[in-house]
Amino acid sequence: MSWEPEVTEIKRRKKAALAMGGEKNVKRQHDAGRLTIRERVDRLLDKDTFHEVGGLAGSATYNPDGSTASFAATNVIYGRGKIDGRPVVLAGDDFTMRGGSAEAGNIDKLRHTEMFAKEYRLPLIRVVEGSGGGGSVRTFEEIGRTYMPGGNQSGSYSYLMADAMATVPVVALGLGPIAGLGAARMVASHYSVMVRDQSSMFIAGPPLVARAGGGKLTKEELGGAKIHVNAGAIDDAVDTEDEAFERARRFLSYLPSSVYDLPTRIAPADDTERRDESLLSIVPRERRKVYAMRKIIESVVDKGSFFEMGKQFGRSIITGFARVDGWPVALMAGDPMHYGGSWTAAAAQKIIRFVDLAGTFHLPMVNLYDCPGFKIGLDAEMAGTVRHATRAVFAICQYQGPWCSVIIRNCFGLAGGAHQPQGRLNFRYAWPSARWGSLPLEGGVEAAYKSEIEAAADPKAKLVEIEARLEALQSPLRTAETYDVEDIIDPRDTRPLLAEFVNLTAPLRPVGPASWGLRP
Repeated sequence: MSWEPEVTEIKRRKKAALAMGGEKNVKRQHDAGRLTIRERVDRLLDKDTFHEVGGLAGSATYNPDGSTASFAATNVIYGRGKIDGRPVVLAGDDFTMRGGSAEAGNIDKLRHTEMFAKEYRLPLIRVVEGSGGGGSVRTFEEIGRTYMPGGNQSGSYSYLMADAMATVPVVALGLGPIAGLGAARMVASHYSVMVRDQSSMFIAGPPLVARAGGGKLTKEELGGAKIHVNAGAIDDAVDTEDEAFERARRFLSYLPSSVYDLPTRIAPADDTERRDESLLSIVPRERRKVYAMRKIIESVVDKGSFFEMGKQFGRSIITGFARVDGWPVALMAGDPMHYGGSWTAAAAQKIIRFVDLAGTFHLPMVNLYDCPGFKIGLDAEMAGTVRHATRAVFAICQYQGPWCSVIIRNCFGLAGGAHQPQGRLNFRYAWPSARWGSLPLEGGVEAAYKSEIEAAADPKAKLVEIEARLEALQSPLRTAETYDVEDIIDPRDTRPLLAEFVNLTAPLRPVGPASWGLRP
Protein backbone atom coordinates (compact mmCIF):
# COMPACT_ATOMS: atom_id res chain seq x y z
CA MET A 1 0.00 0.00 0.00
CA SER A 2 1.45 3.38 -1.04
CA TRP A 3 1.01 6.90 0.32
CA GLU A 4 -0.21 8.19 -3.03
CA PRO A 5 -3.57 9.45 -1.67
CA GLU A 6 -1.83 11.61 0.93
CA VAL A 7 0.66 12.91 -1.63
CA THR A 8 -2.25 13.75 -3.93
CA GLU A 9 -3.93 15.68 -1.12
CA ILE A 10 -0.70 17.58 -0.43
CA LYS A 11 -0.51 18.58 -4.10
CA ARG A 12 -4.17 19.62 -4.12
CA ARG A 13 -3.72 21.85 -1.09
CA LYS A 14 -0.58 23.45 -2.51
CA LYS A 15 -2.43 24.11 -5.77
CA ALA A 16 -5.24 25.75 -3.78
CA ALA A 17 -2.66 27.93 -2.02
CA LEU A 18 -1.27 29.10 -5.37
CA ALA A 19 -4.77 30.29 -6.31
CA MET A 20 -4.60 32.73 -3.37
CA GLY A 21 -7.95 34.46 -2.83
CA GLY A 22 -9.46 33.24 -6.08
CA GLU A 23 -9.96 34.80 -9.51
CA LYS A 24 -12.29 37.53 -8.30
CA ASN A 25 -9.94 38.82 -5.61
CA VAL A 26 -6.86 38.47 -7.83
CA LYS A 27 -8.65 40.57 -10.47
CA ARG A 28 -9.49 43.18 -7.82
CA GLN A 29 -5.80 43.34 -6.90
CA HIS A 30 -4.78 43.82 -10.52
CA ASP A 31 -7.53 46.38 -11.13
CA ALA A 32 -6.05 48.41 -8.26
CA GLY A 33 -2.74 48.44 -10.15
CA ARG A 34 -1.02 46.08 -7.73
CA LEU A 35 0.71 42.73 -8.24
CA THR A 36 -0.19 39.68 -6.22
CA ILE A 37 2.27 38.37 -3.67
CA ARG A 38 3.12 35.40 -5.91
CA GLU A 39 3.93 37.75 -8.80
CA ARG A 40 6.02 39.89 -6.46
CA VAL A 41 8.05 36.91 -5.31
CA ASP A 42 8.75 35.96 -8.93
CA ARG A 43 9.92 39.47 -9.83
CA LEU A 44 12.00 40.11 -6.73
CA LEU A 45 13.90 36.82 -6.41
CA ASP A 46 16.21 35.10 -8.88
CA LYS A 47 14.23 32.89 -11.25
CA ASP A 48 13.06 29.55 -9.84
CA THR A 49 14.86 29.95 -6.51
CA PHE A 50 11.88 30.39 -4.16
CA HIS A 51 11.33 27.50 -1.76
CA GLU A 52 8.12 28.08 0.15
CA VAL A 53 7.87 27.13 3.81
CA GLY A 54 4.52 26.55 5.52
CA GLY A 55 2.52 26.42 2.31
CA LEU A 56 0.13 23.94 3.94
CA ALA A 57 -0.73 26.25 6.84
CA GLY A 58 -4.30 27.50 6.72
CA SER A 59 -7.82 26.37 7.51
CA ALA A 60 -9.72 23.38 6.20
CA THR A 61 -13.21 21.90 6.44
CA TYR A 62 -13.85 18.18 6.42
CA ASN A 63 -16.53 15.80 5.18
CA PRO A 64 -18.15 13.32 7.58
CA ASP A 65 -15.78 10.61 6.37
CA GLY A 66 -12.76 12.76 7.27
CA SER A 67 -11.84 13.72 3.72
CA THR A 68 -11.07 17.34 2.94
CA ALA A 69 -14.04 19.43 1.83
CA SER A 70 -12.18 22.72 1.37
CA PHE A 71 -8.82 24.32 2.13
CA ALA A 72 -7.79 27.98 2.37
CA ALA A 73 -4.09 28.74 2.85
CA THR A 74 -2.93 31.37 5.29
CA ASN A 75 -2.32 34.79 3.77
CA VAL A 76 1.34 35.07 4.76
CA ILE A 77 3.72 33.67 2.15
CA TYR A 78 7.11 32.72 3.55
CA GLY A 79 10.19 30.99 2.22
CA ARG A 80 13.77 31.29 1.13
CA GLY A 81 15.21 32.18 -2.24
CA LYS A 82 18.10 34.05 -3.80
CA ILE A 83 18.87 37.59 -4.90
CA ASP A 84 21.86 37.92 -7.22
CA GLY A 85 22.79 34.40 -6.21
CA ARG A 86 22.77 35.12 -2.48
CA PRO A 87 20.29 33.33 -0.17
CA VAL A 88 17.61 35.46 1.49
CA VAL A 89 14.44 34.94 3.52
CA LEU A 90 11.18 36.48 2.28
CA ALA A 91 7.83 36.96 3.99
CA GLY A 92 4.94 38.54 2.10
CA ASP A 93 1.30 39.38 2.75
CA ASP A 94 -1.40 38.09 0.42
CA PHE A 95 -3.90 40.94 0.15
CA THR A 96 -6.27 38.80 -1.92
CA MET A 97 -6.98 36.82 1.25
CA ARG A 98 -8.97 39.03 3.64
CA GLY A 99 -6.89 42.10 2.88
CA GLY A 100 -3.75 40.72 4.50
CA SER A 101 -5.28 40.62 8.00
CA ALA A 102 -5.04 37.81 10.55
CA GLU A 103 -5.49 34.23 9.39
CA ALA A 104 -4.67 30.84 10.84
CA GLY A 105 -0.92 30.41 11.23
CA ASN A 106 -0.02 34.03 10.42
CA ILE A 107 1.74 35.08 13.59
CA ASP A 108 3.57 31.76 13.89
CA LYS A 109 4.81 32.11 10.32
CA LEU A 110 5.87 35.70 10.95
CA ARG A 111 7.77 34.67 14.06
CA HIS A 112 9.42 31.89 12.10
CA THR A 113 10.63 34.28 9.38
CA GLU A 114 12.47 36.43 11.92
CA MET A 115 13.91 33.40 13.70
CA PHE A 116 15.00 31.69 10.49
CA ALA A 117 16.73 34.81 9.13
CA LYS A 118 18.54 35.41 12.41
CA GLU A 119 19.55 31.80 13.14
CA TYR A 120 20.72 31.08 9.59
CA ARG A 121 22.24 34.56 9.14
CA LEU A 122 20.31 35.48 6.00
CA PRO A 123 18.95 38.88 4.90
CA LEU A 124 15.22 39.28 5.48
CA ILE A 125 12.77 40.92 3.06
CA ARG A 126 9.26 41.76 4.17
CA VAL A 127 6.66 42.46 1.47
CA VAL A 128 3.94 44.22 3.45
CA GLU A 129 0.34 44.89 2.46
CA GLY A 130 -2.60 44.98 4.84
CA SER A 131 -2.35 44.74 8.59
CA GLY A 132 0.65 42.49 8.08
CA GLY A 133 -0.41 39.70 10.42
CA GLY A 134 -2.41 41.79 12.80
CA GLY A 135 -6.10 41.08 13.36
CA SER A 136 -9.41 42.82 13.26
CA VAL A 137 -12.28 42.70 15.73
CA ARG A 138 -13.74 39.89 13.61
CA THR A 139 -10.86 37.76 14.86
CA PHE A 140 -12.26 37.88 18.41
CA GLU A 141 -15.44 36.12 17.33
CA GLU A 142 -13.55 33.54 15.30
CA ILE A 143 -11.16 32.53 18.10
CA GLY A 144 -13.76 32.93 20.83
CA ARG A 145 -11.70 35.31 22.95
CA THR A 146 -9.52 38.39 22.90
CA TYR A 147 -5.77 38.03 23.10
CA MET A 148 -3.01 39.68 25.10
CA PRO A 149 -0.80 41.91 22.89
CA GLY A 150 2.73 40.53 22.93
CA GLY A 151 1.60 36.98 23.57
CA ASN A 152 2.41 34.85 26.58
CA GLN A 153 6.02 36.07 26.87
CA SER A 154 7.36 32.90 25.23
CA GLY A 155 8.67 34.73 22.16
CA SER A 156 6.95 37.97 21.24
CA TYR A 157 7.10 39.11 17.63
CA SER A 158 8.50 42.52 18.62
CA TYR A 159 11.40 40.87 20.43
CA LEU A 160 12.15 38.67 17.43
CA MET A 161 12.11 41.68 15.08
CA ALA A 162 14.59 43.49 17.33
CA ASP A 163 16.79 40.40 17.48
CA ALA A 164 16.78 40.07 13.69
CA MET A 165 17.65 43.74 13.17
CA ALA A 166 20.75 43.34 15.32
CA THR A 167 21.91 40.38 13.23
CA VAL A 168 20.87 40.55 9.56
CA PRO A 169 19.89 43.21 7.00
CA VAL A 170 16.13 43.75 7.00
CA VAL A 171 14.29 45.34 4.05
CA ALA A 172 10.60 46.26 4.08
CA LEU A 173 8.59 46.97 0.92
CA GLY A 174 5.18 48.58 1.46
CA LEU A 175 3.20 47.91 -1.69
CA GLY A 176 -0.40 48.70 -0.73
CA PRO A 177 -2.50 49.90 2.22
CA ILE A 178 -0.79 49.07 5.53
CA ALA A 179 -1.99 49.46 9.12
CA GLY A 180 -1.29 48.36 12.67
CA LEU A 181 1.29 45.60 12.97
CA GLY A 182 1.99 45.94 9.27
CA ALA A 183 3.17 49.52 9.86
CA ALA A 184 5.43 48.35 12.68
CA ARG A 185 6.89 45.68 10.40
CA MET A 186 7.67 48.40 7.85
CA VAL A 187 9.58 50.71 10.17
CA ALA A 188 11.33 47.88 12.06
CA SER A 189 13.78 47.57 9.19
CA HIS A 190 17.08 48.93 7.99
CA TYR A 191 15.61 50.13 4.71
CA SER A 192 11.99 50.70 3.74
CA VAL A 193 10.27 51.69 0.50
CA MET A 194 6.71 52.69 -0.46
CA VAL A 195 5.13 53.15 -3.89
CA ARG A 196 3.71 56.60 -4.63
CA ASP A 197 -0.05 56.78 -5.21
CA GLN A 198 -0.33 53.08 -4.37
CA SER A 199 0.98 52.58 -0.84
CA SER A 200 -0.40 54.07 2.34
CA MET A 201 0.57 53.41 5.94
CA PHE A 202 -0.99 54.31 9.27
CA ILE A 203 -1.18 53.26 12.88
CA ALA A 204 -4.95 53.20 12.38
CA GLY A 205 -6.85 53.76 9.13
CA PRO A 206 -9.16 56.64 8.12
CA PRO A 207 -12.40 55.15 9.58
CA LEU A 208 -10.90 54.74 13.04
CA VAL A 209 -9.22 58.15 12.90
CA ALA A 210 -12.52 59.79 11.92
CA ARG A 211 -14.34 58.03 14.73
CA ALA A 212 -11.69 59.22 17.19
CA GLY A 213 -12.30 62.82 16.14
CA GLY A 214 -9.38 63.16 13.73
CA GLY A 215 -11.50 64.26 10.78
CA LYS A 216 -12.27 62.60 7.47
CA LEU A 217 -9.08 61.88 5.56
CA THR A 218 -8.29 59.76 2.53
CA LYS A 219 -5.65 57.06 2.76
CA GLU A 220 -3.26 59.28 0.84
CA GLU A 221 -3.91 62.30 3.08
CA LEU A 222 -3.45 60.28 6.25
CA GLY A 223 -0.56 58.07 5.32
CA GLY A 224 0.64 58.39 1.73
CA ALA A 225 4.26 57.94 0.75
CA LYS A 226 4.95 61.69 0.82
CA ILE A 227 3.80 61.92 4.44
CA HIS A 228 6.15 59.18 5.58
CA VAL A 229 9.31 60.01 3.62
CA ASN A 230 9.09 63.61 4.85
CA ALA A 231 8.58 62.41 8.43
CA GLY A 232 11.38 59.86 8.23
CA ALA A 233 9.15 56.87 9.00
CA ILE A 234 9.97 55.44 5.56
CA ASP A 235 13.30 55.78 3.77
CA ASP A 236 12.28 56.07 0.13
CA ALA A 237 9.35 56.28 -2.28
CA VAL A 238 9.30 55.04 -5.86
CA ASP A 239 6.83 55.07 -8.74
CA THR A 240 6.47 51.34 -9.42
CA GLU A 241 6.75 48.00 -7.66
CA ASP A 242 9.57 46.98 -9.97
CA GLU A 243 11.52 50.05 -8.82
CA ALA A 244 10.94 48.98 -5.23
CA PHE A 245 12.33 45.51 -6.00
CA GLU A 246 15.39 47.05 -7.65
CA ARG A 247 15.99 49.31 -4.63
CA ALA A 248 15.83 46.29 -2.33
CA ARG A 249 18.33 44.36 -4.43
CA ARG A 250 20.71 47.31 -4.61
CA PHE A 251 20.52 48.04 -0.88
CA LEU A 252 21.43 44.46 -0.04
CA SER A 253 24.36 44.50 -2.50
CA TYR A 254 26.31 46.80 -0.16
CA LEU A 255 25.81 44.70 2.97
CA PRO A 256 26.98 41.34 4.27
CA SER A 257 24.42 38.60 4.86
CA SER A 258 24.82 39.06 8.61
CA VAL A 259 26.97 40.74 11.23
CA TYR A 260 29.19 37.64 11.16
CA ASP A 261 30.41 38.51 7.64
CA LEU A 262 32.03 41.52 6.00
CA PRO A 263 30.59 43.50 3.07
CA THR A 264 31.72 42.13 -0.29
CA ARG A 265 34.07 43.96 -2.60
CA ILE A 266 33.30 43.90 -6.32
CA ALA A 267 35.84 44.16 -9.13
CA PRO A 268 36.87 47.83 -9.34
CA ALA A 269 35.65 49.52 -12.51
CA ASP A 270 36.85 53.08 -11.84
CA ASP A 271 40.38 54.46 -11.62
CA THR A 272 41.31 55.23 -8.01
CA GLU A 273 43.71 57.93 -9.25
CA ARG A 274 40.96 59.79 -11.08
CA ARG A 275 41.14 63.50 -10.21
CA ASP A 276 38.15 65.72 -10.93
CA GLU A 277 39.27 69.24 -11.88
CA SER A 278 35.89 70.72 -10.95
CA LEU A 279 36.55 70.01 -7.26
CA LEU A 280 39.15 72.77 -7.15
CA SER A 281 36.50 75.45 -7.58
CA ILE A 282 33.24 73.77 -6.51
CA VAL A 283 33.18 75.48 -3.08
CA PRO A 284 32.62 79.24 -3.50
CA ARG A 285 34.93 81.68 -1.74
CA GLU A 286 31.85 83.66 -0.74
CA ARG A 287 30.77 81.77 2.36
CA ARG A 288 27.12 82.66 2.08
CA LYS A 289 26.92 80.91 -1.27
CA VAL A 290 25.93 77.27 -1.37
CA TYR A 291 27.29 74.48 -3.55
CA ALA A 292 26.17 71.00 -4.66
CA MET A 293 27.51 68.45 -2.18
CA ARG A 294 26.05 65.59 -4.21
CA LYS A 295 28.35 66.55 -7.10
CA ILE A 296 31.30 66.16 -4.76
CA ILE A 297 30.02 62.76 -3.65
CA GLU A 298 29.64 61.53 -7.23
CA SER A 299 33.16 62.76 -8.02
CA VAL A 300 34.98 60.97 -5.21
CA VAL A 301 33.20 57.57 -5.12
CA ASP A 302 33.17 54.94 -7.85
CA LYS A 303 31.10 56.22 -10.76
CA GLY A 304 27.39 55.52 -10.39
CA SER A 305 27.80 53.74 -7.06
CA PHE A 306 26.15 56.23 -4.70
CA PHE A 307 22.88 54.88 -3.28
CA GLU A 308 21.16 57.62 -1.27
CA MET A 309 18.66 56.82 1.48
CA GLY A 310 16.22 59.06 3.32
CA LYS A 311 16.65 62.01 0.96
CA GLN A 312 13.48 63.83 2.05
CA PHE A 313 14.06 63.64 5.82
CA GLY A 314 16.63 65.58 7.83
CA ARG A 315 17.72 67.20 4.58
CA SER A 316 20.76 69.04 5.93
CA ILE A 317 22.43 65.62 6.11
CA ILE A 318 22.96 63.31 3.11
CA THR A 319 23.28 59.60 3.85
CA GLY A 320 23.78 56.55 1.67
CA PHE A 321 26.01 53.72 0.54
CA ALA A 322 28.69 53.89 -2.13
CA ARG A 323 31.76 52.05 -3.34
CA VAL A 324 35.36 53.19 -3.39
CA ASP A 325 37.76 50.98 -5.35
CA GLY A 326 35.00 48.38 -5.28
CA TRP A 327 34.68 48.40 -1.47
CA PRO A 328 31.26 49.23 0.03
CA VAL A 329 31.30 52.28 2.31
CA ALA A 330 28.76 54.22 4.33
CA LEU A 331 28.79 57.86 3.31
CA MET A 332 27.50 60.87 5.22
CA ALA A 333 27.75 64.50 4.09
CA GLY A 334 26.49 67.92 5.11
CA ASP A 335 24.23 69.66 2.62
CA PRO A 336 24.68 73.46 2.72
CA MET A 337 21.53 73.88 0.63
CA HIS A 338 19.41 73.11 3.72
CA TYR A 339 19.95 75.31 6.81
CA GLY A 340 23.54 75.74 5.72
CA GLY A 341 24.19 72.13 6.73
CA SER A 342 23.33 72.72 10.40
CA TRP A 343 21.96 69.81 12.38
CA THR A 344 18.23 69.93 12.93
CA ALA A 345 16.42 67.56 15.27
CA ALA A 346 15.43 65.50 12.22
CA ALA A 347 18.98 65.47 10.82
CA ALA A 348 20.30 64.29 14.19
CA GLN A 349 17.83 61.39 14.27
CA LYS A 350 18.88 60.51 10.73
CA ILE A 351 22.55 60.54 11.72
CA ILE A 352 21.98 58.26 14.72
CA ARG A 353 20.13 55.65 12.68
CA PHE A 354 22.62 55.73 9.83
CA VAL A 355 25.73 55.56 12.00
CA ASP A 356 24.24 52.64 13.91
CA LEU A 357 23.41 50.89 10.61
CA ALA A 358 26.97 51.30 9.35
CA GLY A 359 28.40 50.10 12.66
CA THR A 360 26.14 47.07 12.82
CA PHE A 361 27.28 45.77 9.43
CA HIS A 362 30.98 46.78 9.58
CA LEU A 363 30.96 49.44 6.86
CA PRO A 364 33.78 52.00 6.89
CA MET A 365 32.43 55.54 7.19
CA VAL A 366 33.31 58.38 4.83
CA ASN A 367 32.16 61.74 6.22
CA LEU A 368 32.25 64.76 3.90
CA TYR A 369 31.78 67.36 6.58
CA ASP A 370 30.18 70.78 6.33
CA CYS A 371 28.22 71.85 9.42
CA PRO A 372 28.15 75.29 11.09
CA GLY A 373 26.63 73.75 14.25
CA PHE A 374 23.24 72.83 15.65
CA LYS A 375 20.29 74.69 14.17
CA ILE A 376 19.28 77.66 16.32
CA GLY A 377 16.03 79.51 16.92
CA LEU A 378 12.66 78.95 18.56
CA ASP A 379 11.66 76.09 16.25
CA ALA A 380 14.91 74.30 17.02
CA GLU A 381 14.42 74.69 20.76
CA MET A 382 10.82 73.47 20.57
CA ALA A 383 11.95 70.41 18.59
CA GLY A 384 14.39 69.41 21.33
CA THR A 385 17.30 69.81 18.92
CA VAL A 386 19.96 69.94 21.62
CA ARG A 387 18.97 66.53 22.98
CA HIS A 388 18.67 64.85 19.58
CA ALA A 389 21.90 66.41 18.33
CA THR A 390 23.82 65.45 21.46
CA ARG A 391 22.60 61.88 21.04
CA ALA A 392 23.97 62.02 17.47
CA VAL A 393 27.33 63.19 18.82
CA PHE A 394 27.37 60.22 21.19
CA ALA A 395 26.39 57.78 18.40
CA ILE A 396 29.38 58.96 16.38
CA CYS A 397 31.70 58.68 19.38
CA GLN A 398 30.51 55.10 19.96
CA TYR A 399 31.10 54.03 16.36
CA GLN A 400 33.81 51.35 16.28
CA GLY A 401 34.56 50.96 12.57
CA PRO A 402 37.06 52.73 10.30
CA TRP A 403 36.26 56.42 9.82
CA CYS A 404 37.57 59.00 7.40
CA SER A 405 36.52 62.66 7.60
CA VAL A 406 37.07 65.21 4.87
CA ILE A 407 36.23 68.69 6.14
CA ILE A 408 34.89 70.58 3.15
CA ARG A 409 33.91 73.91 4.70
CA ASN A 410 32.29 74.57 8.12
CA CYS A 411 33.19 72.72 11.32
CA PHE A 412 32.00 74.56 14.41
CA GLY A 413 30.93 73.95 17.98
CA LEU A 414 29.81 70.69 19.56
CA ALA A 415 28.60 69.44 16.18
CA GLY A 416 32.01 70.25 14.73
CA GLY A 417 33.62 68.02 17.32
CA ALA A 418 31.51 65.17 15.99
CA HIS A 419 33.04 65.18 12.53
CA GLN A 420 34.74 61.98 13.71
CA PRO A 421 34.63 59.58 16.68
CA GLN A 422 36.57 60.99 19.61
CA GLY A 423 39.18 59.19 21.69
CA ARG A 424 40.76 57.14 18.92
CA LEU A 425 42.75 57.53 15.73
CA ASN A 426 40.86 58.27 12.51
CA PHE A 427 41.73 59.36 8.99
CA ARG A 428 41.12 63.11 8.65
CA TYR A 429 41.71 65.61 5.86
CA ALA A 430 40.65 69.20 5.23
CA TRP A 431 40.15 71.16 2.05
CA PRO A 432 41.60 74.70 1.75
CA SER A 433 38.00 75.95 1.95
CA ALA A 434 37.62 74.53 5.46
CA ARG A 435 37.24 76.68 8.56
CA TRP A 436 36.52 75.80 12.17
CA GLY A 437 36.24 77.06 15.71
CA SER A 438 33.84 77.38 18.60
CA LEU A 439 31.39 79.29 16.36
CA PRO A 440 31.43 81.07 12.97
CA LEU A 441 32.64 84.66 12.79
CA GLU A 442 29.28 85.81 11.49
CA GLY A 443 27.30 86.86 14.53
CA GLY A 444 29.99 85.83 16.98
CA VAL A 445 32.04 88.99 16.53
CA GLU A 446 29.20 91.29 17.56
CA ALA A 447 28.66 89.33 20.76
CA ALA A 448 32.34 88.96 21.73
CA TYR A 449 33.35 92.54 20.89
CA LYS A 450 30.12 94.30 21.76
CA SER A 451 31.56 96.96 24.07
CA GLU A 452 34.49 97.74 21.75
CA ILE A 453 32.17 98.14 18.75
CA GLU A 454 29.68 100.31 20.65
CA ALA A 455 32.49 102.59 21.93
CA ALA A 456 33.91 103.19 18.46
CA ALA A 457 33.25 106.41 16.59
CA ASP A 458 32.13 104.36 13.60
CA PRO A 459 30.71 101.02 14.90
CA LYS A 460 30.20 99.57 11.41
CA ALA A 461 33.77 100.31 10.39
CA LYS A 462 35.02 98.86 13.67
CA LEU A 463 33.06 95.66 13.05
CA VAL A 464 34.62 95.30 9.57
CA GLU A 465 38.07 95.91 11.04
CA ILE A 466 37.67 93.23 13.71
CA GLU A 467 36.25 90.71 11.25
CA ALA A 468 39.18 91.25 8.88
CA ARG A 469 41.64 90.79 11.75
CA LEU A 470 40.02 87.56 12.84
CA GLU A 471 39.55 86.33 9.29
CA ALA A 472 43.31 86.07 8.86
CA LEU A 473 43.44 83.76 11.87
CA GLN A 474 40.94 81.35 10.29
CA SER A 475 43.32 80.06 7.65
CA PRO A 476 43.44 76.25 8.00
CA LEU A 477 47.19 76.49 7.41
CA ARG A 478 47.62 78.13 10.83
CA THR A 479 45.88 75.15 12.41
CA ALA A 480 48.07 72.75 10.45
CA GLU A 481 51.18 74.49 11.78
CA THR A 482 50.33 73.22 15.27
CA TYR A 483 49.28 69.77 13.98
CA ASP A 484 45.72 70.41 15.14
CA VAL A 485 44.69 69.07 11.74
CA GLU A 486 46.74 66.32 10.11
CA ASP A 487 46.61 67.38 6.48
CA ILE A 488 45.14 70.00 4.17
CA ILE A 489 44.77 68.57 0.70
CA ASP A 490 44.16 69.54 -2.87
CA PRO A 491 40.44 68.70 -3.31
CA ARG A 492 41.33 66.77 -6.46
CA ASP A 493 43.30 64.29 -4.32
CA THR A 494 40.24 63.29 -2.31
CA ARG A 495 39.35 60.17 -4.30
CA PRO A 496 42.88 58.67 -4.28
CA LEU A 497 43.10 59.24 -0.53
CA LEU A 498 39.71 57.63 0.10
CA ALA A 499 40.83 54.64 -1.95
CA GLU A 500 43.92 54.34 0.24
CA PHE A 501 41.72 54.57 3.35
CA VAL A 502 39.38 51.73 2.36
CA ASN A 503 42.20 49.45 1.28
CA LEU A 504 44.27 50.02 4.42
CA THR A 505 41.35 49.48 6.78
CA ALA A 506 39.58 46.61 4.95
CA PRO A 507 41.52 43.79 6.70
CA LEU A 508 41.20 45.42 10.13
CA ARG A 509 37.44 45.19 10.52
CA PRO A 510 36.24 42.63 13.08
CA VAL A 511 33.01 40.71 12.59
CA GLY A 512 30.25 39.89 15.06
CA PRO A 513 27.41 41.72 16.80
CA ALA A 514 27.75 45.39 17.70
CA SER A 515 27.85 46.33 21.37
CA TRP A 516 24.34 47.79 21.05
CA GLY A 517 21.13 46.56 19.46
CA LEU A 518 20.10 48.70 16.50
CA ARG A 519 16.70 50.34 16.94
CA PRO A 520 14.45 51.44 14.05
